[in-house]
Amino acid sequence: MHLFERLKSAFTKEPYNARQAQEMAHIYSWGPVIFQVSRLMIKYGILEMLNEHPEGLTQEEIAAKTGLSVYAVKCLMEASLTTHIVLIDTQTDKFRIAKTGWFLLRDAMIRADIDFNHEVNYEGWFVLDKALEEGRPAGLKHFGDWPTIYEGLSSLSADVQKSWFGFDHYYSDHSFDEALSIIDANNTRTLLDVGGNTGRFAMRCVAANPTIEVTICDLPQQIALMREATKDKKGSDRIHGIGMNLLDDSQTFPTDQRFDVIWMSQFLDCFSEPQIVSILRRAAAILDADNRIYIMETLWDRQDYVPAAMSLTMTSLYFTAMANGNSKMYNTDDMSRLIHDAGLEIETIHDRIGNGGHSILICKKQ
Repeated sequence: MHLFERLKSAFTKEPYNARQAQEMAHIYSWGPVIFQVSRLMIKYGILEMLNEHPEGLTQEEIAAKTGLSVYAVKCLMEASLTTHIVLIDTQTDKFRIAKTGWFLLRDAMIRADIDFNHEVNYEGWFVLDKALEEGRPAGLKHFGDWPTIYEGLSSLSADVQKSWFGFDHYYSDHSFDEALSIIDANNTRTLLDVGGNTGRFAMRCVAANPTIEVTICDLPQQIALMREATKDKKGSDRIHGIGMNLLDDSQTFPTDQRFDVIWMSQFLDCFSEPQIVSILRRAAAILDADNRIYIMETLWDRQDYVPAAMSLTMTSLYFTAMANGNSKMYNTDDMSRLIHDAGLEIETIHDRIGNGGHSILICKKQ
């Protein structure tokens, strides 16, 4: 069964009875503060304390350990109790961590999402309506006056950069080893990494293959970050950078050498549909019959589980409010159409790459 066939059954039938649906609507209406309570239960170390004390802790004990007032602890614990983050023993008035609290504490993906949404998105989403209506990242003004977040990444505060890159790297790093086997890195001599960011995939390539040469195309600011991140590391002499604005249709990919592989990882979702077609057309222009474009994306309709699809569709609204105002996480039909419009065809699709639900679409010239 196609992955999307499993998801469609979840999206075409009512999942709740009337009372459950009303409960969910209440949760959504208080979503922002539920998010912050969850984050603060981690920040203040309360979930960690409860995890270390399976017998439970009283509110007074938690206050003493955290340095918070009993009032502050009561507010957090009662909110966490009604959202099933903690449990209470009514005989002793001691609180214990619930399963949801444990996942908030220990699931690395959830922690990356929390940090990203708090540091990068939270205040910008206040003007999500303007971003949707105007087609621009209206929330980005919270950080600075840039047309997109990418021009401003190197200027963001350390905490924001840490959360942005932590989110980006979490969803890509776990996929790299499988991706390398799919592109047959050992037999690839030259690879063009389009949107290579800080060079993490390039470093994996040169570590896996002692002769491969990797060229990264990205914004000049990103190339500067890449050079700093890879400086003095083994194999960095085989990583090259080309600074270019891929939104400028007049800027073409390098033609002075042949690339066995053109690699685009978590990249095309950063662009609108016309921009994707433009980028892929320029990539297709330097393809011959034997080389391929490898596109790795988290296509939301190819996920195994509804929460994964939900996370990706919500990530689309980061692009709306914060990143550029016109891109999103795409589904298979849309991405396939754009690939075809660029003069390419999909040769093979590999699903379930890494632990983030990535797919790799291998494309050749039509």
